[in-house]
Amino acid sequence: MPSPFSLIVSQGRVADRTDGALIGARRVADALSALLGVAPQTVGAPAPARVDDWSAALPEAAETLHGLRDAVDAAIAAGTTPLLVTNTCAASLGSLPTAAARHPDAVVLWIDAHGDFNTPATTESGYLGGMVLAAACGLWDSGHGAGLDPTQVIVVGGRDIDPAEGELLAQSGVTVLGPRDSTPERVRELVDGRPVWIHVDWDVLEPGYIPAAYRVGDGLLPHEVAALFAALPRDSVRGVELAEFEAGDAEVPERVSVELIVETVQHLLR
Repeated sequence: MPSPFSLIVSQGRVADRTDGALIGARRVADALSALLGVAPQTVGAPAPARVDDWSAALPEAAETLHGLRDAVDAAIAAGTTPLLVTNTCAASLGSLPTAAARHPDAVVLWIDAHGDFNTPATTESGYLGGMVLAAACGLWDSGHGAGLDPTQVIVVGGRDIDPAEGELLAQSGVTVLGPRDSTPERVRELVDGRPVWIHVDWDVLEPGYIPAAYRVGDGLLPHEVAALFAALPRDSVRGVELAEFEAGDAEVPERVSVELIVETVQHLLR
């Protein structure tokens, strides 16, 4: 029986400031490919990480972002559910506008320690990944589309949010749940039976489980994320994005992290 998922892996630099996320995306995609029996579609070619401003990183990533957009659109057109494994959250500049166009009624669960709701006017770091959700909601023009209704966005596990970013989130009507409020019951209540598009940045977790470049303490535990997934009806899921697993961490064996990601995600693939 064909898999209901199309597996898409991002391998082009999209503002990567570390080298481990591209490798991590490939490792996770290979593991999910073996689990699902689906060959991954690779988008982009790796390039070395470096610290640059969003204004330089964005045009460099154009080919990869266009490729991700087209891959997601083709997967939905084929009647499958896109399962994206990406290096950075910024890769969602390519996928979220397509998701919004194809599934305008879907709730976006942005499961992330960060709000990623800065704009060129508010960003303190200049990091493109911290601006992606705001771009998809039309607060600034990335050149890759928008169309996402911010009132249909729920940031789950958010706790490292800049003051100006927090004001934009509140003004735009985005719901932000801190870790303590990110329960299956609360998420299910907010989703209210609507379809969902799920984005996971692994820094939503308490550090020490799945390495991420921008780790933040007081996070969710893997079984809590799994419980969120289990609370969602399988037929409500319109797409899944898994981002920011940093391979090569000295503290957590890479094999253990990949197995934990697969084990956690299996609650969505049931």
